Amino acid sequence: MSERPRLHFHLPSAALLLILAALLAGCGSSTSGASAGGVVAAVGAENEYANVIEQIGGRYVKVTAIESNPNTDPHTFEASPSVAQAVSAARLVVQNGVGYDTYMERIESASGGVGSNSSRTVIDVQKLLGLPDSTPNPHLWYKPQTMPAVAHAVAGALSRLQPVHAAYFQANVAAFERSLKPWHEAIARFAREFPDTPVASTEPVGDYMLEAAGTHNLTPFGLQADIMNGVDPAPQDVTLQKGLFSGHRVKVFVYNQQVTDALTASFLEAAKHAGVPVVGVYETMPVPGYDYQSWMLAEVQALRRAVAEKTSTQRL
Repeated sequence: MSERPRLHFHLPSAALLLILAALLAGCGSSTSGASAGGVVAAVGAENEYANVIEQIGGRYVKVTAIESNPNTDPHTFEASPSVAQAVSAARLVVQNGVGYDTYMERIESASGGVGSNSSRTVIDVQKLLGLPDSTPNPHLWYKPQTMPAVAHAVAGALSRLQPVHAAYFQANVAAFERSLKPWHEAIARFAREFPDTPVASTEPVGDYMLEAAGTHNLTPFGLQADIMNGVDPAPQDVTLQKGLFSGHRVKVFVYNQQVTDALTASFLEAAKHAGVPVVGVYETMPVPGYDYQSWMLAEVQALRRAVAEKTSTQRL
């Protein structure tokens, strides 16, 4: 599947003018990208990335999460002047790439020569993982390999900014990797105990994790991509999807909590009517109460409850 995912965030021209004005207004007020005491100003375009920056940087970073509300549709996010100011002041930025948060690139370009921005480090996760622009699924944080790579990249960037604290950052990376073990073990255990579990989904939000867990997603990827991209799916794909429920061909329905419409609601109703348990997944980390690793673990545990106990977990 070579279709590019929809650009999840958009930047209307009026907002862009406001943002540029904000950048110009802030040029003289933020030239170091760090607060008193040498704390590095950092930005995570999505709050799961911001959380990892916080875990690695600890007391030596002040992190802003741009997209952080799990109760809103991230596809309709509009960058504001305050977002532009945060990005302009940051000396470290982590963004997803794959067309998911292109508004970040626009702001970074607009502020490229302002103050300390010439020394700003941008970690683009797509590029970090060596993925092509044609990568069909942009939800990279669900790949078990992603965040360890991000953590190491963040530690490297912070060590260059604050070499005196390099050992501290590296120790935090080691602790972070250890804390991911329960999630990785839960994925491996599910794959062993429930191999080739048939599932259905609305979008490819959790597909990387589902693949790692050894499931078999029977929803055509074309349907998932159409819903993700805001395109009307082919009627035959809609009929096939509903048949997965009425024919009891799947054991779990993985439902994106943050992007819903009449079509996805009809799938949810069909799954409930057929007695297919539902697992709600998120594009933005639910807060408060979670960090990245506990969020991922909670979603695997919800998947296990759905298969083993036929219990739905629509909201974490």
